[in-house]
Amino acid sequence: MREPSTAGALRPLRALVVEDEWPARNYLVELLEESHLAEVVGAVVSVDEARQALQLAPSGFGIDVVFVDVALGGNGDETGLDLVRGWAREGHRPMFVLATAFKEHAIEAFALGVDDYLLKPFTADRVVQCLRRLHARRRSSPASPLRIVARRGKSLVFLDTSEVWAFEAADRLTSVHTPHGTFDLDLSLSAIEASLGRALTRVHRNWLVNAAHIKELERDGTETTIFVGAGIGPGQPGVRVPIARERAASVREMLLTTATGLRRG
Repeated sequence: MREPSTAGALRPLRALVVEDEWPARNYLVELLEESHLAEVVGAVVSVDEARQALQLAPSGFGIDVVFVDVALGGNGDETGLDLVRGWAREGHRPMFVLATAFKEHAIEAFALGVDDYLLKPFTADRVVQCLRRLHARRRSSPASPLRIVARRGKSLVFLDTSEVWAFEAADRLTSVHTPHGTFDLDLSLSAIEASLGRALTRVHRNWLVNAAHIKELERDGTETTIFVGAGIGPGQPGVRVPIARERAASVREMLLTTATGLRRG
């Protein structure tokens, strides 16, 4: 049984789930969220996607714990143990939990520095007990601010998440739009969404936006557009972002829910 009073006293752990079988992935995400001891900020299917999500959070900041299966799809024969091995020497790294059906990996996993072992089939009690152990290990250290590193020619640009207007994917490239300009990133939108989680809103398959910087919403027939950035009206700096038709109503509702001044409808 869960104990809401205990969970409420703890900041939920920001969790990344790495599991290529969707039933197991979805069930683990559900159990983690229902525990109130963790907040799932991303769910990916391969070692490569997990690396991208972790690279967006330097030294593991932004993700507290990674739940990873051993056997995964993606690049070649890479396993969840390879992901753990690659981060073993990092001074500041997220905690790792090996979530698998096989007990025989336990010795190697703990030798690599895995923080806990979660056996399949997953149950609510197993997940809660695992999360309690992780919370005890972490001891409520203050959160470290996550920064984003982008490219501008031969230079690296470091940005606070609050400075980001939007992320855009186009022609296999990803860009970040900010008041300082537009810069290139090495990560996919899925990896960015996994790492930054609820700080961003997916409004289109090619766009993630920081809702705090949405200044204007325009509807023209069946097309909906938002303007993200500084200033309102023609000629003002900012980014024009298309909204996918299936997301238009939910985006409008989200904006109206967090604002006052007009009748809803």
